[in-house]
Amino acid sequence: MKIRNLLSINYYLLALTSFFLEYTRSLKPCHDDFYSTEQNRSSFPAGFLFGAGSSAYQKKFLTIARNVADEFYYLYKEDIARMKNIGLDTFRISISWPRVLPRIQPSVTLFHRDLPQALEDEYGGFLSPKIVRGNSATEPYLVTHHLILSHANAVKLYRDKNQTSQKGIVGITVNSIWQVPKFQIVSSRKAALRALDFQFGWVVHPMTNGDYPKTMRCLVGNRLPNFTNEESILMKGTLYFVGLNYYTSLYAADATSYSSVFLSYTTDSHVNDTAEKNGIPIGEPAGGNRLYMYPKGIREIVLYVKRKYSDLLIYITENGMADNNNNSLPIDEALDDDLRIKYHHRHLSYLLQAIKMGADVRGYSIWSFMDDFEWNFGYTLRFGLTYVDYKNGLKRYLKKSAFSFKNFLQMENSTTDSSLLVSR
Repeated sequence: MKIRNLLSINYYLLALTSFFLEYTRSLKPCHDDFYSTEQNRSSFPAGFLFGAGSSAYQKKFLTIARNVADEFYYLYKEDIARMKNIGLDTFRISISWPRVLPRIQPSVTLFHRDLPQALEDEYGGFLSPKIVRGNSATEPYLVTHHLILSHANAVKLYRDKNQTSQKGIVGITVNSIWQVPKFQIVSSRKAALRALDFQFGWVVHPMTNGDYPKTMRCLVGNRLPNFTNEESILMKGTLYFVGLNYYTSLYAADATSYSSVFLSYTTDSHVNDTAEKNGIPIGEPAGGNRLYMYPKGIREIVLYVKRKYSDLLIYITENGMADNNNNSLPIDEALDDDLRIKYHHRHLSYLLQAIKMGADVRGYSIWSFMDDFEWNFGYTLRFGLTYVDYKNGLKRYLKKSAFSFKNFLQMENSTTDSSLLVSR
């Protein structure tokens, strides 16, 4: 397995994220009656943080042929001003430059796939040709094992050196796909729970319970690394919060009877997850491969975390949908993104349900603030609230969804559906 294939791990385990928030412990969840479609900032608990995200790598990425990026490195003052104009509280970024962002609360991602320069220089990063053989039955587990231990040691270091003076908190962000049983039978329900263990529990369970989920121990066997007693003690209690990157959900069906010649993380859970059932997608297409709108899933994954992990503090660190990049489309038409407005409005509605059911959710961050480089999709997808014109000097235009979100954030008491309030 080439080293670049290890990027698939980050589909399940993303950034080690640090929120430096002095007041977060004072927030209380809301327990009022259920919402209607009339919602705005004041519908959420006092102090709830609304923001948008990006990463240094995706903002700065240049292709040799096209020399394209969105130039956030140079235009950050203008972009931060746009964020404040919309009314965002936070901007989730990874740090790859010595910048202080004024007038906005940073939510800092320590690792978002951009490696330290020393590793790039020594090994060539993720695209290094030096590793051309590997073992997909063991390497994902080894890499994640040491990422978890790195997190635990980083938290200990922060506690010992800085937390008393800075009053910050450290957590970890996990890509969180809700699993819907494909059939109303026991085997599908068990498959959905196994999939969640292999995705979410793989990372969070050791940090809360000191070891991997029992299902993983049973199915992976001796290919799953062991923690020493000292490491288990070190890990437990190292999550001040968990960040959820939620985009979509999948149907889960039992695949126990399926036998594969090759052992792999992707088959160890014995789950067949699909985006369709009887030829019908789980929701409206929302960009990219297997990305469909299933807003109910954000409520379900949040309540799952609440039940299974003892009311763990939660931030929604990513939530968003993509448009296909159509260079021939006039900009005025490209800015008209009603589906994105619908996507975020519906997800916020279900998130509010979870909060009113007792989940301790403290913030919601849209992916992304502006269009950027989307990994293997390159510049073919646009997730942003802000349109970046790659052909004409990287000029920015706020999309219809940005104005809608601005109205949502600035309206305190309204009886109008906030998704319909748009201005240009």
